[in-house]
Amino acid sequence: MVKPAQISLKIRQGFILVFVLVIALPALFFSIGRAYHASLVDATEKTLEAHLYSLISEVEFLEDGIEMPRTILAPELNRINSDTFALIYQGQSLVWYSESAVNLSISPIFDDSEAGAAEFKLVEYGEQKYWQLSLTVILGNADYSQHARFILLKDNKALLELMSGFRTTLINWMLVMGVIIAALMAVGFIWNARPLQRLDKEIKAIEAGQIEKITGIYPKELLIIKSDLNLLLDSQRRQKERYRASLSDLAHALKTPLAVLKSSKLADDEDAQEQLDRINAMIEHQLKRAATGASDTWKKQTLIKPVLDSILNAMKKVYHDKDITFNSQCGEKIAFLGDKTDLMEILGNIIDNACKACKTRVEICVRFDKNQTLALEIEDDGPGIPEHQRSELLKRGSRLDTYEAGHGVGMAIVSDLVNSYHGTMEIGSSKFSGARFLIEFNYEKN
Repeated sequence: MVKPAQISLKIRQGFILVFVLVIALPALFFSIGRAYHASLVDATEKTLEAHLYSLISEVEFLEDGIEMPRTILAPELNRINSDTFALIYQGQSLVWYSESAVNLSISPIFDDSEAGAAEFKLVEYGEQKYWQLSLTVILGNADYSQHARFILLKDNKALLELMSGFRTTLINWMLVMGVIIAALMAVGFIWNARPLQRLDKEIKAIEAGQIEKITGIYPKELLIIKSDLNLLLDSQRRQKERYRASLSDLAHALKTPLAVLKSSKLADDEDAQEQLDRINAMIEHQLKRAATGASDTWKKQTLIKPVLDSILNAMKKVYHDKDITFNSQCGEKIAFLGDKTDLMEILGNIIDNACKACKTRVEICVRFDKNQTLALEIEDDGPGIPEHQRSELLKRGSRLDTYEAGHGVGMAIVSDLVNSYHGTMEIGSSKFSGARFLIEFNYEKN
């Protein structure tokens, strides 16, 4: 089964910010630009309509044509450098044009439009584009009448200049908005992440054995998680207490018949005595675990280096006659998520066995890799463990004391402890041709 990718909240927030800045804001810019352009075109049409009806109101009918005042009401049509023009045609002939159209040279295309029907569109004369409003009207009285076509033009450059200025202003505001949105999203992320950081801090405090339950005040969305975690902690605590009580009762119950056996004739047999001693050691170990397990082991963080240094100092004294060279590599801050006594049992038993089996060298390497895996590696230069016996050595319940000297005593305890912490233990050959024990605990948080 493929494990889903773990994307951090920061990266997800970054994706949202990139979407807003790269897609949403440009789309908004485009939409506002289109809307503003449409409003300019609509305003142009309404302005030309106003000029058109003003011209119609000012025109005077004559039998030989039309007459317009020298100065008309629309000031835009009286300026020579204006971008708005007015023309009046009768048939194909130009009969009047505004002052602004003095230098204008165009040849309109006349279509058969009905009188009274206005037409507004974008046209092109030469290489210049204009917004054109045209209307054919009937001028005259009851005796005389004639058709006249009014054409009003607005240079498209004027709209383009307005659009260019608007786009520049809009870009500046969009940049300001982008900075503000990015800042607000960063502040919002920090604000929203604080409850998660507090929850993570409390969980780490529980792991370190500093507190027993989560007590912080959290938003509604995290209350269910808080409640479920506290229920889980209470359930685990009760289960551990029942386990310790049962284990203690069992161990105490076994000590009495074991004492009877040790004082009986059965104890005179050397092999039987060895097995009774082994059973007694196991019972003592379980009693010690029950007594020292006052708190949940997963909550504790035990620094490995002080424990390792203590064990090595003891081994140097015990095996001083073998003149063993110990080489240990362990970071100051590498921690074992569990009970200190259990860590001493694991390292102590394996290192003790390595000292018994080695010739002159024992090497210990403790590392914590990027995959959140704690690895304990112990190697010696002894005879090693035959490959066909390695798998049997790791089986629970096997008679581990029947293997090569130096790699049997205490392995049942080690195997039990490693399994209780959901770890793995692998036996192989060391680079010195001796035995190599690799114990791994995966602390990755899913």
